[in-house]
Amino acid sequence: MKWEIQGRYVTISTAGEKARAFVPAPLPPNLSLEWTPDLRSRFDEALLALGRLDSISTFLSDISLFLYMYVRKEAVLSSMIEGTQSSLSDLLLFEMDMEPGVPLDDVREVSNYVAAMDYGLHRLAEGFPLSLRLIKEMHGVLLSRGRGASQTPGEFRRTQNWIGGTRPGNAAFVPPPADKALECMGKLELFLHDKPEPTPVLLKAALAHVQFETIHPFLDGNGRLGRLLITLLLCEQKMLRDPLLYLSLYFKTHREYYYKLLNEVRLSGNWEAWLDFFAEAVIVTATQAVDTARQLVDLADEDRDRISGIGRAAASALRVHRALMGRPITSSGWLVEKTGVAPATVNKCLRNLERLGIVRELTSRKRNRVFSYAGYLNIMNQGTGLPG
Repeated sequence: MKWEIQGRYVTISTAGEKARAFVPAPLPPNLSLEWTPDLRSRFDEALLALGRLDSISTFLSDISLFLYMYVRKEAVLSSMIEGTQSSLSDLLLFEMDMEPGVPLDDVREVSNYVAAMDYGLHRLAEGFPLSLRLIKEMHGVLLSRGRGASQTPGEFRRTQNWIGGTRPGNAAFVPPPADKALECMGKLELFLHDKPEPTPVLLKAALAHVQFETIHPFLDGNGRLGRLLITLLLCEQKMLRDPLLYLSLYFKTHREYYYKLLNEVRLSGNWEAWLDFFAEAVIVTATQAVDTARQLVDLADEDRDRISGIGRAAASALRVHRALMGRPITSSGWLVEKTGVAPATVNKCLRNLERLGIVRELTSRKRNRVFSYAGYLNIMNQGTGLPG
């Protein structure tokens, strides 16, 4: 088929030189997408994978335990794409007010991502629409602390930005000027609300992600918010009951191809290649999430069986074990508070769980020791390249 550029160039003048900035055409694309049998089949498969993902609550006794860690796993991966070095363990230690093994700014950025995600999902649950106002509010949370705090949190940019290079003149890509960016975001909001015409939800998420990244409306945090936008849209549109789909690992694994496809859409209008990639990302990621949930269920069942064999101490140990499934790196003090079990009993439970090889101590203290549910963390980290 014949593709065409999905926007126009405007000449900008900044820092004493001229450059060309790209202003994307509004969505939906101003050409007919070629829904080949293969592409249609890929999207059908992606929808089935999302359905299987949405149904994991049928075999998870408490999906909140899974979500707590899964959201944090996404925060770590999405932030890693932007250059942070935090692991899941670092984040959990930071949340316990303990010293992580990486620079504090790195972990703060990941913690901010969790807070921004939680904020957006809470607002949606209250009935607030996915809108420019919500996106800006989330951005304010995302950049509230750490390195991005000076990059006008919660406000669309008023100056020119660029991607790659040292200035607009040698950049790999120059997003629209600030005044045009605001106009583009307004049109993107209309598209999210099915104006000028309805768009199927999964297709809408795929198109909107590219558009957001092309507009690059903020001075910092665009990549993280653009990836989060996918999950928020699927939740708002009731395609997912819980925020279970995160594509950051897939985008990180295929990073060069991902950026190549974004540029192909902008420069040649090749939406089909992007849509094929996006559908594959959904299929692979949703399938991995279901597999992870099943592995965690199997691990929990196996460990509960082993704990049940220790006799009268099993009842308290099982309560501690359940708490560890919600927070697999934690302190003995937190376990006392969470379970309501006496401190001496919690410590005895932890000794039993250590003896069974279920937990290991990360500190060498007499009080408020920190323990890791290593098997749980190993499953969560599979395929991510993250240390425990």
